[in-house]
Amino acid sequence: MRSRLSRLPTLALLAIMTAGALTPAVVSAQSADAPNGRMPQAYKPAVKPNTGAEDASEAKRNDDDGGPAGPVDRRTLSIGRGDTLMDLLAEAKVPANDAHDAVAALRDVYNPRRLQVGQRVTVLFEPRRGGARKFVGFEFAPDPLRSVSIARKGDTGFTSSQTEKPVTRKPVAAQGVIRSSLFEAGAQAGVPISVMMAFLQNFSYDVDFQRDLQPGDRFEVMYEKLVTADGTEAGEGELLYASLTLSGDDMPIYRFKTRDGRIDYFNDDGESIRRALLRTPIDGARITSGFGMRHHPILGFSKMHKGVDFGAPSGTPIYAAGRGTIELAERNSSYGNYVRIRHNTEISTAYAHMSRFAKSIRRGARVDQGDIIGYVGSTGRSTGPHLHYEVLKAGHQVNPRSVDLPTGEKLEGRELQNFQQARRAIDKLFEESRGGLQLARTPASASPEEKGCNKATSC
Repeated sequence: MRSRLSRLPTLALLAIMTAGALTPAVVSAQSADAPNGRMPQAYKPAVKPNTGAEDASEAKRNDDDGGPAGPVDRRTLSIGRGDTLMDLLAEAKVPANDAHDAVAALRDVYNPRRLQVGQRVTVLFEPRRGGARKFVGFEFAPDPLRSVSIARKGDTGFTSSQTEKPVTRKPVAAQGVIRSSLFEAGAQAGVPISVMMAFLQNFSYDVDFQRDLQPGDRFEVMYEKLVTADGTEAGEGELLYASLTLSGDDMPIYRFKTRDGRIDYFNDDGESIRRALLRTPIDGARITSGFGMRHHPILGFSKMHKGVDFGAPSGTPIYAAGRGTIELAERNSSYGNYVRIRHNTEISTAYAHMSRFAKSIRRGARVDQGDIIGYVGSTGRSTGPHLHYEVLKAGHQVNPRSVDLPTGEKLEGRELQNFQQARRAIDKLFEESRGGLQLARTPASASPEEKGCNKATSC
């Protein structure tokens, strides 16, 4: 059967072709010869008519030529020893420019240098038709409470975001008997190191842990354990309550938020545990030399030792014993790296033999009690890493143990009533947690009398 076109007169057929009725057939032939099936630029009109039909046709052609071909591909890699995030992205075949822009976007929410060896990072690619892939971002969880993601933002770059996972705060109670050290007793009772560090720091205002602790002394703590919705333990929250029993004398402290928003620890009478100066401005150290006459280990003769030496590993943080102003932060003869803090018109403290100063520690800077001012070292005249600590009264070194250290504030009136109510609630919560499954118990080797000891009996 002959087609209708074949029946048309020759001049009519030429007119139809000239008017463009057969243009799609011509374009199709031209496109078939172009790379990747794309029509060369020369065949596109100089001015594209703004019609919905042609927009849809153009979008369809783009989709056919390289648009998304399916769900996002996910490739998970781990940071190796000595690797950077850029190295990991290069291993995943991410284009260098895209990798650089994505890491730059990450810095808005997370420092990529904090990534640890073994950190798992999921790199995301969007499959394209024809077998190509387009890098569209990456994601990882730096800790159990956070997830961080980087996503492509159109064709202009990348954007970053982070999501905080909701957590439940569960109270956990623990108690133990001190045999050799507080840290050992805490470890045996299953108390995390971070909680024991907070315990140590809060009692360091009143307790000399080298001299005051005796075998048989006891401790109690109640702290928060953070748990995500899927049951993953995500670390520890706040220390809510702690008690230290020294030679039968109970010393409880409670966390309390005042009406003006300040959070501090108070004893059961509502007195702040904070004093003018810390007894020991370093955690977990041992006293290697006290205040007084001694045979000097380097000079070889008896000499007055005008401070207290705390032996500790090099790099151990050193804390400001009290709030004040830095008077000196420099190399100082036999003291080595030396810091002196003026606390008031009469009292100053000094710290010697540091390996290095903390950032921002300089003459004239203000520090708060507990701020890190430097790190243990062995600079100057020293036989090994330790902190030489001095208390100066009117410019003269005095025995730190002889200095009267007044307590901080005492709650009164309505504030004291609120505290006493909060204290009773914490005591009740401790007893409930102590009797439940959340209790971190002492070792099975403890005697029956020790197992039966509780906060109420004060044994």
